[in-house]
Amino acid sequence: MKRIGIDVGGTNTDAVLLDGSRILRAIKSPTTADVTSGVRAALAHVLADSDGTTPDVRAVMIGTTHFTNAVIERRGLSKVAVIRIGLPAASSIEPMADWPEDLHRAVAGPVFLLHGGHEFDGRPIAAFDRDAMRRAAEAIRDSGIAAAAITAVFSPLIADCEREAAAILAEVAPGVSVTLSSDLGRIGLIERENATILNSALHGLARRTVAAFRQAIAETGLAGPLYLTQNDGTVMRAEEAERFPVLCFASGPTNSMRGAHLLSGLADAVVLDVGGTTTDAGMLQAGFPRQANTQVDIGGVRTFFRMPDVVAIALGGGTVVREAPFSVGPDSVGFRLLEKARIAGGDTLTLTDVGVRLGLLELGDAQRRNAIPLDLSEAAQNWIGRRLAELVDRMKTSGADLPVIAVGGGAFLVPDHLPGVSQVIKVENAGVANAVGAAMSQVSGESDRVFYGVPREEAIAETLRAAREQAVAAGAAPDTLAVLDVDDTPMSYIPGDPLRVRVRVIGDLAG
Repeated sequence: MKRIGIDVGGTNTDAVLLDGSRILRAIKSPTTADVTSGVRAALAHVLADSDGTTPDVRAVMIGTTHFTNAVIERRGLSKVAVIRIGLPAASSIEPMADWPEDLHRAVAGPVFLLHGGHEFDGRPIAAFDRDAMRRAAEAIRDSGIAAAAITAVFSPLIADCEREAAAILAEVAPGVSVTLSSDLGRIGLIERENATILNSALHGLARRTVAAFRQAIAETGLAGPLYLTQNDGTVMRAEEAERFPVLCFASGPTNSMRGAHLLSGLADAVVLDVGGTTTDAGMLQAGFPRQANTQVDIGGVRTFFRMPDVVAIALGGGTVVREAPFSVGPDSVGFRLLEKARIAGGDTLTLTDVGVRLGLLELGDAQRRNAIPLDLSEAAQNWIGRRLAELVDRMKTSGADLPVIAVGGGAFLVPDHLPGVSQVIKVENAGVANAVGAAMSQVSGESDRVFYGVPREEAIAETLRAAREQAVAAGAAPDTLAVLDVDDTPMSYIPGDPLRVRVRVIGDLAG
């Protein structure tokens, strides 16, 4: 089965053509501002060996940083009308109260607080105020706002209020795109509401980005379906990515971790993804990225949904090295590496120059290579070793030595030996591990629920059934589904001993 995997990063667009797990062709090229031409060029390269006919590619998988970059850079975002259902409770902290001022200014629309919502055990807080919701919908329609975020108290348990609010909004203002917080999952009102608002703010950009991907694919004559990679190391249909772009926020690091697993064969290891500006560290567990169990900061906003446990430091191939006094980073020449680095005739000493001087990378001519100070290069190499050892230690949960897999275009910078590491593995095709991870991704389903007065076995079985249904709806073949993890946690200090259960399943793409 042939697949194409593409990872569209801020600097490079990487692509691979795979037949099963065998890499037939790979390319690393600069990312273009218009998305379409860069993806089209990458596709043309990986399909270049064909004899004039379009190969039988069953699917195209794309990972992109467009959505998270939009939040971080405050660009391409839509104004969002915010509807919170929970009065007379849930009013002490207003929506977006702790957002950075510039992001709040870019996204904030009208805010409506309505009566309704439920307690954790299913009891209504108050009757849902349909008349107030209709007035809110009319105000949204008249404001010209094109996106809305609806959040109700404990809606992951009972989403009736959110669904009814969405139905009223669709009737009164049919052109408004809506995100329901219950579709994004986890318990925690403020963090869930934040994720819901960000998701709605990205709807317009998501539609434009997916349309650009589809155009690029169509121009090559490919007929396979389009999938986008998401935060847990799996894929979703492009239609779902248009609805839930926040689920693609961390697809870059997760693609690299999945690629590291597939290229090395190791299912449990620390992955160091060394790019041009940063090194992302993550932990593989059973071949998938370890998920964060606490709130995650996105562009200064607290969220809590499916996100990998990733730590990034300023260490990459373009990181600047200074001679007097000696220092490394945190600034980087980024995508201008081949213009600014000394080995390329530029005037900036970078960690890539250090790697070339120490014989870790073959690049440039001997005269330029020998002109790079050896003592400075050795000092920078020692700095790299210390920083990466600290980074690996942050990812470990025990004192046991673990293997490290080095991937990314700057993988040559990772020392062959690190303290606390059993072995450092540098795989073939490490520079396009992210595209390999995208191409080989599976489909997932996750359910996160709270049960009140239900036996543990029954609660787990019900949550597993919901997770399986999600995976099948996302495109997984039912007979390939496997349970990835099960977490059941009693909720302390709440009457009735409620139980929170989270189940995640994975499966291969159907067909």
